Amino acid sequence: MSTTAGSPGRPSRPRLRPVRLLTLVVFALAGLLFWLSFDTARGTNLRSDDSMLRLSDLIQERSHKNGLQDERNAGLRAEVDALARRDTAPSAGAEARLKALEKSAGSRPLTGPGLTVTLTDAPPNATPKIPGIPDPQPNDLVIHQQDLQAVVNALWHGGAKGIKVMDQRLISTSAVRCVGNTLILQGRVYSPPYKITAVGDRDALSRALTASPAIQNYLQYVNAYGLGWKVDQHEAVTLPGYSGTVDLHYAQPVKP
Repeated sequence: MSTTAGSPGRPSRPRLRPVRLLTLVVFALAGLLFWLSFDTARGTNLRSDDSMLRLSDLIQERSHKNGLQDERNAGLRAEVDALARRDTAPSAGAEARLKALEKSAGSRPLTGPGLTVTLTDAPPNATPKIPGIPDPQPNDLVIHQQDLQAVVNALWHGGAKGIKVMDQRLISTSAVRCVGNTLILQGRVYSPPYKITAVGDRDALSRALTASPAIQNYLQYVNAYGLGWKVDQHEAVTLPGYSGTVDLHYAQPVKP
């Protein structure tokens, strides 16, 4: 046992060094975090499958509610338009221009020839279909955001007059986004298989799909691992009118 210089034989009082003090503080904070986690969980498993299922159910319920709200919003908008036309009595020319603008904006149903592209995930236990191809990674077997965007962009490039993804009409502000292997479109959530339908010249649309480099890359994975790719031709198909909100949010420069 060490002694102080001025008091032989007397044990020295241990000093609390800064490093030791910091260690004690860290352990105290860790203990506090563990206690808070235990108090929050109340003895339940925070990583249980039930929690994940409840979250999934909540997402699906919210998506369903958003769909109902879209339908209600479309009905109210139709009533407002009808009242506005009754009160203002627009001229025939103004009425024609209004209908043309609504058609261009995608707020009116559209019927015509077209096609539907269906994309599906590969089986989770898929193995290479071509000799020499490496075994697939999990990301190789699911549809990604860029795959959906590639189809949509190719169809627009092919002269599509209108496009719907799943059951929703796309407009100029629509964004096709994926989180994991689920699609989030205009406040609603979808799982594969994904269906993209376009109205337009079917030959031109087909050529645009074939000419797209991004789609050609996707088709390599179709051949290698079994991702789904199907194109159905329609003599006549109807796209719904867009029924969501059209408010635009944009940045403004800060005034000096």
